[in-house]
Amino acid sequence: MILVRMLDYGHFLVVFLVLTMLVVSKGTSVGVNWGTVTSHHLPPEKVVEMLKENGIKKLKLFEADEKILGALIGTDIEVMVAIPNYMLQQISQDSGAAESWVYANVTGYHYPGGVNIKYVAVGNEPFLQTYNDTYLHITLPALKNIQQAINKAGLGSKVKATVPFNADIYNSPVSNPVPSAGEFRADIRDLTIEVIQFLHSNDAPFTVNIYPFLSLYGNSFFPLDFAFFDGTNKPVRDGNMVYNNVFDANFDTLIWALDRAGYPDMHIIVGEVGWPTDGDKNANIRNAKRFNQGLLRHALSGSGTPARKGEIDIYLFSLLDENAKSIAPGNFERHWGIFEYDGKPKYELDLLGFMENRGLVPVEGVTYMLRRWCVLNPHADDFEELPDSLDYACTLSDCTALGYGSSCNNLSIQGNASYAFNMYYQINSQKPWNCDFSGLALITDKDPSDDNCQFPVMIVNDASPVLLHRGVLDVFLRFIGQYLVFVLVLI
Repeated sequence: MILVRMLDYGHFLVVFLVLTMLVVSKGTSVGVNWGTVTSHHLPPEKVVEMLKENGIKKLKLFEADEKILGALIGTDIEVMVAIPNYMLQQISQDSGAAESWVYANVTGYHYPGGVNIKYVAVGNEPFLQTYNDTYLHITLPALKNIQQAINKAGLGSKVKATVPFNADIYNSPVSNPVPSAGEFRADIRDLTIEVIQFLHSNDAPFTVNIYPFLSLYGNSFFPLDFAFFDGTNKPVRDGNMVYNNVFDANFDTLIWALDRAGYPDMHIIVGEVGWPTDGDKNANIRNAKRFNQGLLRHALSGSGTPARKGEIDIYLFSLLDENAKSIAPGNFERHWGIFEYDGKPKYELDLLGFMENRGLVPVEGVTYMLRRWCVLNPHADDFEELPDSLDYACTLSDCTALGYGSSCNNLSIQGNASYAFNMYYQINSQKPWNCDFSGLALITDKDPSDDNCQFPVMIVNDASPVLLHRGVLDVFLRFIGQYLVFVLVLI
């Protein structure tokens, strides 16, 4: 009996250890993108503490922000730091500039107890069609110079340079729109393969940004369920492979393109993937939770895609909302965060991929401005200046929640005016002279929010500068051509 109990205990211990390893494994492949294009910044040290509390082990940045890198010192968070597109020209032509950048932003932090920098992203979607070939011939030279600078610093075995590409660099022919027909876009095929050859020779990953939301946004006939991971009654069949969601189909189109290029086993990082929560009829909390929870469960399950099994290396886009991003692609651009502008979780999300209602830990100790709002003066009787005032307020603040299908689309005309006035007032740090609008507005301590539409009170700024990426095109029209991979209207 004692022997049986010992065997039972031993069996239990083995099962426990296996499950523990699975849990640890599930936590290793989830990263987040931390964008900083916002009017008011949370203190980086508080955000980093939140990352640790939520067990987020991987972080992708869009620039080498010294405050963020300073806050990451002493953590074990794996970091991908980035070089914006506007810097590619100089770095491609000047190895000294590459060495200076690496010295300041990699070597200066990469020491025992420093920042765990693992990747350098050279540019962001530089082969995007809407860039009109601006970065085509400087990306590879910049990539080589950065990796050589990393090698020269003695970090070549620990830090790898990569290039985050948009998914529009590969597609399937219109005559055969299935993943197994995938190939790199004809006009950039040779250049793309040169980049891949260099990445492969350096044991660096291929990085790609995939956005199923944009398939839905860009095509009114796109089947809604195919954007998610919980099944569809109209799967896409590709020989013996069956596709129930567009993410897998897109990913495998890349797999086949790499296979045709001679690199079937290339390690792939999905550098950006996520779902926005406002700014479009399909951008809401319900859909974002459905997509991101399904994505995490799928990516971390080990089941992989029909063409490649195993965990999928992903970075969620994004960590926090960014109210100063360009809205040229759509109003949703400012609402990708899994956390609000003030670090509050938008919805429950299990980052390990298997518990539907696991909560996220918020940023603690956030300081808000006074609880006061700027609203339309109820006693105003001359509205001749109102249209121009609304246009001014929205142009210089963030009225994306007022659009069709968005969270504040239910407001009256008066409510729209109050929302616009308040956003301008809040983004300008509640300065009293920013709540006038030719006498149409006044300051109140009564919250005008309702159950559907929140009138925010802004956080006290961290005093960090607004890190507007000089390459505005890095944000502009990400969705154009994103899913030329195959226009799945054929379903």
